[in-house]
Amino acid sequence: MSDDQLAALDIEILLRFGLPSEGAHRSALFGDGAVAAAITADRLGVLPRAVVFLGEVVKAGGTRYAAALPEPLPGPAAAAARGWLEAAAMVVRDPSDDLLVARWLDAVAAVLALRVTNRAGAS
Repeated sequence: MSDDQLAALDIEILLRFGLPSEGAHRSALFGDGAVAAAITADRLGVLPRAVVFLGEVVKAGGTRYAAALPEPLPGPAAAAARGWLEAAAMVVRDPSDDLLVARWLDAVAAVLALRVTNRAGAS
């Protein structure tokens, strides 16, 4: 899929179905969903370290806590991140689910870092 096609995916739906169930839904969340979130974050000017930090906040305080932050990611990306976290909070049941959300954010950060590194290398 192209960047535009991936960016059009509904990340919140992927989170709501991928977090609670192993298998194809979770694979889609950690595959296409992580790439789609990275594209969105990249287009909004987010640095990978901000997504890593958000994952650490989720690990420390939980998904619901992170969703209530006024600015979970800096600037215009705050609304997108809040949507992702609120969708995840709907299905998170316990701390192990919070760790899964944090792992997904780490995957998003890794893809975002690759995009930033490759763009910088191509310049």
